[in-house]
Amino acid sequence: MEKNNIKKQNVYISEEEKTLNWEEIQSAFKKTFGSEVYNSWLQKITLEKEFNDYLILGVPTRFFRDWIVSRYLDKILEQVKSFKLSLNRIEFKIIEEVKNNQDFLKIDQINKVTEIQNSIVNYNRLNPNLNFETFIGGKSNEIALSYSKKVCEHVSRYNPLYICGGVGLGKTHLLNAIGLRLQDTNNVMFISAERFMYHFIKSIKKNDMVNFKDFFRKSSVFIIDDIQFISGKESLQEEFFHTFNSLMDKGSQIIISADRSPMKLDRVQERIKSRLAGGLVVDIEGPDLELKVKIIKKKIQEIQNQFKENISLSDEVVNYIAVESKTNIRELIGILNRIIAFSRVHNKILNISDCKNILKDIFSQIKVITVDKIQNVVSNYFNIALSEMLSQRRSRPLARPRQIAMYLAKKMTSRSLPEIGRRFANRDHTTVIHAVKTITRLSEQDDEMKKNINQIKSLLLEN
Repeated sequence: MEKNNIKKQNVYISEEEKTLNWEEIQSAFKKTFGSEVYNSWLQKITLEKEFNDYLILGVPTRFFRDWIVSRYLDKILEQVKSFKLSLNRIEFKIIEEVKNNQDFLKIDQINKVTEIQNSIVNYNRLNPNLNFETFIGGKSNEIALSYSKKVCEHVSRYNPLYICGGVGLGKTHLLNAIGLRLQDTNNVMFISAERFMYHFIKSIKKNDMVNFKDFFRKSSVFIIDDIQFISGKESLQEEFFHTFNSLMDKGSQIIISADRSPMKLDRVQERIKSRLAGGLVVDIEGPDLELKVKIIKKKIQEIQNQFKENISLSDEVVNYIAVESKTNIRELIGILNRIIAFSRVHNKILNISDCKNILKDIFSQIKVITVDKIQNVVSNYFNIALSEMLSQRRSRPLARPRQIAMYLAKKMTSRSLPEIGRRFANRDHTTVIHAVKTITRLSEQDDEMKKNINQIKSLLLEN
């Protein structure tokens, strides 16, 4: 058989025999996906090998591959099929593009600052108000506070220090306080996991990974907030793993916060969980009554000093707020601010009856409602397994309850759209927006849907 005659499937076509014009296909990509998506993700795809019924395409990194496969693969296949009907699948090959060092600015170069350094420094300045002096200690956080101070005295003795606890309990405050205490004598990097991912993606797109790695691995104190954000992001986890190991090897102190313990992190590599759990893990619990009273009184004092005004709240009212508030410190402060604002506007000293009236809508919800409870109540109401409701399956019996749960999470909790999306198997916030719009529309048009929503709300507000 001659070289140029192809008679079987899966026969490789050499460079000289390629039938696809890749430049023409790329032009089609740009027209179909738009300039922004094309320039960010598709422009770097190369045609490596062509077979009768499938292609091998080259991409710069595994992250590029994962992103493209999860978002654009179906449309890409549809596009190439329009140029060659026999194609039925696409495979990807990782092509590491390593530039010569001269192509990159060095972070330590005198009088020169790279884009990544400049953007991170400007975004992640430590807040001088979140220090150890302004942190109010109590039984629920005394262990976390104690070891946070000890880390500042003996760097690398407790490594990593992992602080876990629910939203609004003071984890970020402690991390910031550690950074402030150590910044004069150490190279401190303080960043959220979400921001770490942002710079990771940006560096990949700009082929600037050398500076990314160099910048994050040169710190002597590395503080990262909300590590649970890396859940399900394989390429980001890979980079974090190597950054973590590099810092540990050079003796840098690592401090991490999360909303749960290391071994309970969902969709995080076991080797990462093992390393996080290998240091000192301390938990911050919800504030007890004594701590809540201390926080309220300290906040009142701060407001009085700041605005030079007298705020009169009786001990009875302070205790009422502390007892009735069942969530976290952040929401406790929000409740106090609401009481003080009402007192200012009406120029009156409030009693408990006034407070009950002002806060009745808040206390009817914050006592019991969490995203977890909503998910459990909705799955039980529709008699489906929680794991099924959170799965990627899109069948109507699962999709509609999932949308209802997202809708209620947005309406009945203080969680942000990205937070809600992450609690629903790491879905994008746009999925939550779509769910809220869909259920809002259906509840206005469909009596059965409206009835379901009201019954579920009643179940959630019980207890």
